[in-house]
Amino acid sequence: MEGNWFAVAALFSWPLVVFGLLRKVELGQALLWTILGGQLLLPAGSALKIAMIPALDKASIPNLAILLGCVLSGQFKPAKIRKSGWLNLLLLVFLFSPFVTAQLNGDVIPMPNGVLPSVGLYDGISSVISQLVTVIPFILGRNILTTERSTEQIFRSLAIAGLFYSLPMLFEIRMSPQLQAWIYGFMPGEFYQQAREGSFRPTVFMGHGLIAAFFLVTCVIASSTLWRLKADINGVKAGTLTAYLSSVLFLTKSFGAILYGLAFIPVTRLSSIKVQFRVATILVAIVLTYPATRVLDFFPAQTIDDTVRSIDSDRADSLKTRFDNERLLLDRAMERPIFGWGRYGRGRVYNQASGHDDSITDGRWIITVGQYGIIGFLAEFGLLAISVCWVVSATRYTASQRDATLLAGLSLIVAINLVELIPNSTLMPWTWLLEGALIGRTEALYASARQRRRTANVPEHRSATESITAPAKIGS
Repeated sequence: MEGNWFAVAALFSWPLVVFGLLRKVELGQALLWTILGGQLLLPAGSALKIAMIPALDKASIPNLAILLGCVLSGQFKPAKIRKSGWLNLLLLVFLFSPFVTAQLNGDVIPMPNGVLPSVGLYDGISSVISQLVTVIPFILGRNILTTERSTEQIFRSLAIAGLFYSLPMLFEIRMSPQLQAWIYGFMPGEFYQQAREGSFRPTVFMGHGLIAAFFLVTCVIASSTLWRLKADINGVKAGTLTAYLSSVLFLTKSFGAILYGLAFIPVTRLSSIKVQFRVATILVAIVLTYPATRVLDFFPAQTIDDTVRSIDSDRADSLKTRFDNERLLLDRAMERPIFGWGRYGRGRVYNQASGHDDSITDGRWIITVGQYGIIGFLAEFGLLAISVCWVVSATRYTASQRDATLLAGLSLIVAINLVELIPNSTLMPWTWLLEGALIGRTEALYASARQRRRTANVPEHRSATESITAPAKIGS
């Protein structure tokens, strides 16, 4: 386990923070700050591995702590399984398809310098447990963050977190990304990767500058949505905060994050709700079809490479490397396309002479396709995408324009998180929580609409005898 004693103390004292939050604030806020706080403050790259269970790190410890806290406090009572057939099916496949993958990969793969081990029953059970821990924020968000107020709390939490996190980010932009090394005793990645044009990309405690910059994008979009609603964030005008966070975003010198900001901040602030939903839906469709376009060579990789090269040759070289490695890894994945290759790097590409690992895996989508196949990809990305598709039709049941605006902004943030999984692998508990919250709010709107229809179909005038002896007729 990497890090000093303080890194260990921070990780394993986090449950105490969670229990304190549950005593002091309402359940929804405790859930938000448990997951968000863990992502922002706990050390990246430090983990304790115990046989069979997932590594105990900044992702799993907050998940397990908030679940345990909710159960012990009696505040969380899982709702009955809703009649969301596709969603429940995707959830079951996500949880248990890795077990099937393990059973189909019992062969040993010979290598020039040894072998890649088989995947067996132990690995299958371990994978299922890992999937269960991963999806905890989704399940809790779906059951707890179901109201307009909880949706607004998400935006306020992001705006406040962005404001406070910008301070150490500005420090690292000027002084270099050293805070994790100073506080937790180690650097989680290569220092040289954060150097950019005479300054640095900040990482703080998030492991990489790309992750920190992308998080800041979501904070700016959240603040922009609140600006549209003319809201204040702890006395700070949302418009002022949006301008400030946008300035910090540009200082991070993260090309992709800045593009997200330039593209989507105007959309959230200026475009109609219908346009926001349409943009979110298009983004989700692009992500879900991306593997197919790469397999069939429909994706315009060369055109994109030429366009980026005309702007910045260094970033074009990086992009070309990504595309080339995607092609190698995708060809390997298509040798076992349905359920994938399983663990132990079996889906990676190795040098046939030396056995050296020649592949670079950046995108979450290619990692998932290689490890768990097309079924695993559809389950994971389908779970992350389905809420954006559903919320569009559910919005007609909102009681206020404010509620619809918040849902449009949240659907756009979820969609952008999904797009980010194409070039990068930053699938974090916070992403699962946002998806669960959007699903939960959507289901709550549908349930409210059904209840109103039932109420409308109950006869207004019945005799006292009828009301005692005959049940009310409920419409469909």
